[in-house]
Amino acid sequence: MGAYALGIDLGGTKIEAQLLGPDGACVWRDRQPTPQGDYDGTLAAISAQVADARQALQAIAPGATFTIGAGTPGTAAAGGLMKNCNSTCLNGRPLAADLAARLGQPVVLANDANCLALSEATDGAGAGAAVVFAVILGTGVGAGIAVHGRVLNGANGLAGEWGHNPLPWAAPDEPAWACYCGRHGCIETLLSGPGLAREHAQVNGGPVRTAVQLAEAAAAGDAAAQATLERHAHRLARALAAVINLLDPDVVVLAGGLSRLPGLPERVQAQWARWVFGASANDPVRTRLLTSHHGDASGVRGAAWLGRESMRGRLRNAE
Repeated sequence: MGAYALGIDLGGTKIEAQLLGPDGACVWRDRQPTPQGDYDGTLAAISAQVADARQALQAIAPGATFTIGAGTPGTAAAGGLMKNCNSTCLNGRPLAADLAARLGQPVVLANDANCLALSEATDGAGAGAAVVFAVILGTGVGAGIAVHGRVLNGANGLAGEWGHNPLPWAAPDEPAWACYCGRHGCIETLLSGPGLAREHAQVNGGPVRTAVQLAEAAAAGDAAAQATLERHAHRLARALAAVINLLDPDVVVLAGGLSRLPGLPERVQAQWARWVFGASANDPVRTRLLTSHHGDASGVRGAAWLGRESMRGRLRNAE
């Protein structure tokens, strides 16, 4: 089978692929835009990346093969059909089976946030921690949980689906927008990149500005942009305080595009004790809030490792 592992991170805006060698080092990588709302186009884009990875591997190690793991939004339900994906064209589709048929080999699917959690708990920001809660703040909002270095999936495959709970301790005047999941007021609707941009435009009027543009404006002294980022940090502090009250993780890891907002971890940690049960000046919150060690590559690395370990497990069970 070989010790090479291909990871694919199927995100809302990009598809990242990385080929890891036996030592975990990246030997090939590719990034393509995600075909928006196009299921067949998504399959074709992933198939092209896998073909390119196979060609690259033959130049490195002729005759070698690799396993394939893919991190996806949402999760596979009974029967292998995808559910809970914010890339809604995936919902109800047999993604793993369709990819396996195209690629001629099994593809192990896992929630993208679970891949992130595994990566960061293994050799990232949460390495050595007993419980890691890994958050994606990007086009969508989700999280994965790793306990003693292993992903926690849950009975329904929902462990860490934090973005589709209501924002805790919400003020009466806070938005409770409709979410694609069919409910209103989900954490994702406010803490995601699109939510941040929408909330700024609603409060201030004018054109919609991206998170990057808002961060640049805030750094240049724009008071309205600064206030928007402060409201975002305040909401994130409340949302993570609720996680601490329930799960009490050793480490919370922030990843995704919004995790790079300047000073975000510091602003959240300065506030979250207000909602953590029993926290005080004499007994501060001991959970550490860190940014992803592997950055944008963390999810794809975790997908590669999950694919490799799953296939090794299948081989052991067949012996």
